[in-house]
Amino acid sequence: MTGRRPARGWATAAAVVVLLAGALLLTGLSRGVPAEAGAPAEGSVAVGFSRDMAVHHQQAVEMSLSVLRNGASEEVRTLAYDIANTQAAQRGMMLGWLQLWGRTPTTSGPPMRWMGMPPTSEEDRSRGVLMPGMASRADMAALDAARGDRADALYLRLMIEHHRGGVHMSEAVTADSTPPVVLRLAQGMTRGQRAELELMRSLAKRFDAVDAVGHEGEPQ
Repeated sequence: MTGRRPARGWATAAAVVVLLAGALLLTGLSRGVPAEAGAPAEGSVAVGFSRDMAVHHQQAVEMSLSVLRNGASEEVRTLAYDIANTQAAQRGMMLGWLQLWGRTPTTSGPPMRWMGMPPTSEEDRSRGVLMPGMASRADMAALDAARGDRADALYLRLMIEHHRGGVHMSEAVTADSTPPVVLRLAQGMTRGQRAELELMRSLAKRFDAVDAVGHEGEPQ
């Protein structure tokens, strides 16, 4: 990559692509998914995964736009740009499926029931942590306030945890009664986020950002 794009330019470009990706996928890339008459059941893996991962992805996009505005590292910005665009596109696809299936994009029930996870604790909910790997409201505020190398380091720390949670969710999607297109997306997420985890761990070592991240129980 030649030259350095100003932080504002990175953030603006990413925000524009994010909006376009979501709009395109909501309207055009959900073909091949059964419409309402043959839709997955309300309590199915396909519906639960699409709902929960759309919420999970939204926070990743917000985190990435924050470091694009305030970070200093060209490598971290490039990674954040890719994550923002990829996850906005995937989120648009999942919301499009829910619409085609006649399902609401959110539900009042606890998240992750489709994968047999216990309800999120009251303490986590009070902190704004809806699913494993998600950052709390305090974490998001700290990231938004951070600048330069501090923003890069905090982004990497939070996104490593976020991706670990994302991989756990995508691996829970099985072929049983799941539309093939949903299964393919989940498998692609697993591969993509595992690769990004390795890159982020490498970058994080330069920023001393892996303290408190740990490796026990991480996906291998």
